Amino acid sequence: MIETIQWTDDGVVMIDQTRLPNEEVYVTCRNYHEVADAIRDMIIRGAPAIGVAAAMGVAIGVAQASSENLDSQVEAISKELAGTRPTAVNLFWAIDRMNRVYGSVRHLPFDEIRTRLVDEAKLVRVEDIEINMSLGRHGAALVPDGKTVLTHCNAGALATAGYGTALGVIRAAIESGKKIDVFADETRPFLQGARLTVWELQHDGIETTLITDNMAGHFLRSGRIGCVVVGADRIAANGDVANKIGTYSVAVLAKENNVPFYVAAPISTLDLTLATGDLIPIEERAASEVTQVFGVQVAPKNTAVRNPAFDVTPNRYVTAIITERGVARGPYEESLRALAAQ
Repeated sequence: MIETIQWTDDGVVMIDQTRLPNEEVYVTCRNYHEVADAIRDMIIRGAPAIGVAAAMGVAIGVAQASSENLDSQVEAISKELAGTRPTAVNLFWAIDRMNRVYGSVRHLPFDEIRTRLVDEAKLVRVEDIEINMSLGRHGAALVPDGKTVLTHCNAGALATAGYGTALGVIRAAIESGKKIDVFADETRPFLQGARLTVWELQHDGIETTLITDNMAGHFLRSGRIGCVVVGADRIAANGDVANKIGTYSVAVLAKENNVPFYVAAPISTLDLTLATGDLIPIEERAASEVTQVFGVQVAPKNTAVRNPAFDVTPNRYVTAIITERGVARGPYEESLRALAAQ
């Protein structure tokens, strides 16, 4: 299994996803500032993986803090990590979880506080892998045998602590004996599909074909695609889904061609405080990601650019939402709250 992120004596070690697929390089973040930079610069990415990184960022920050004014130090650590990326709710879920643990142990001796927070961060990682495997088992039954699965962006082991959400469903389906292959959208502008999903699935020996984003409609119409499976960065109470830009287009095309569109995400990706996806904050990234490809200018200089990193797919295009606790179907206001309450 690909080791996306680990806690070590030297620091938080993570695979540098900006260097894939050409180089498999691991970086060591030796303090919480470096963890924050790694999240912001997409060295680590994917909502669940960002959550694990944030938990470890809090832990390493407290491990290196002084015993005086610890409350204010924890607040500063949490604030810096929370300011890295606005859309993925797992980031804030993990920081809140670590702060709740801190609140429950802040009266203990300082060394014990450090130990408890490090142990909690390690637990977040272990639980994420277990959650993904459970999610995969629930989703495997939905994947039609003998067909192709289309996925967008990367929601695999690289986007989590291991195994993956959308790719976890694919892995579990294959492990159950189903004969399937994968079409991966390239996912402009950061090319997570081309660089990461294809690399990851090839790593596991899963038959994969790369297509450009604007080929999705052609293949969905062809009858070859049995279902679409994607991940999510935040899911509103009504089942609207924020995921990598381009997901909405794929969902509309799937609906037009009667292809099931599944979203695979852990319960921690639900944001039941938001009534609809219109309230989800959408991160806007640098223009250079659009005007350049790996440093090569592909558009005239001074070109006006919009670069939202995510879009929102309305719930009417979502066939089902796969979680570690089961599969939710519409009306999502009821089914998601029921799963969250388990």
